Amino acid sequence: MILVGNAVLSDDLKEHFFVCNLEKCKGACCVEGDAGAPLEDDETAVLEELYPKIKKYLTKEGIKAIEEQGTWVIDQEGEKGTPTIGNRECAYALRDGNGTLKCGIEEAHIQGDIDYKKPLSCHLYPVRVTKYDEYDALNYDRWDICSPACGLGKELNVPIYKFVKDALIRKYGEAWYEDLVADIEGK
Repeated sequence: MILVGNAVLSDDLKEHFFVCNLEKCKGACCVEGDAGAPLEDDETAVLEELYPKIKKYLTKEGIKAIEEQGTWVIDQEGEKGTPTIGNRECAYALRDGNGTLKCGIEEAHIQGDIDYKKPLSCHLYPVRVTKYDEYDALNYDRWDICSPACGLGKELNVPIYKFVKDALIRKYGEAWYEDLVADIEGK
């Protein structure tokens, strides 16, 4: 276990490897599972505000789902998340020419239409955050659809904490991440 600030991290984040391999999985995480992407409380307002700029990047089915359900929903566990199409695919997902699912929110960001990258839970994946009163618990979410990412991460020697560096900095800040690296690497 690694303790940095108000976060407790599983040793898995330093011991396991991960690099998304969209060539292999085709973005399956955007469609598999039982709910949309988990959202932070402040992200609901962000999606409401930015939806008009994101909409042009979405599929007709995604737009329909969002306009029927809203830009965010409360899932079956009472948590905030992105709406889905038929309780499967994230309504914000789109397919590229190779059939790979990508994020319409992130596409709007890449094209310069918005400053917001994508939901933090997606940016942090495969790390999941569980919030407690005094601390956050960060754990590695193992999922068989990500086995190509585990293989590529091992091949490239990229531990999970390095793969999600930008997302961890986004959530906790640069100084926090530097403390994490110092703790893990003994620097």
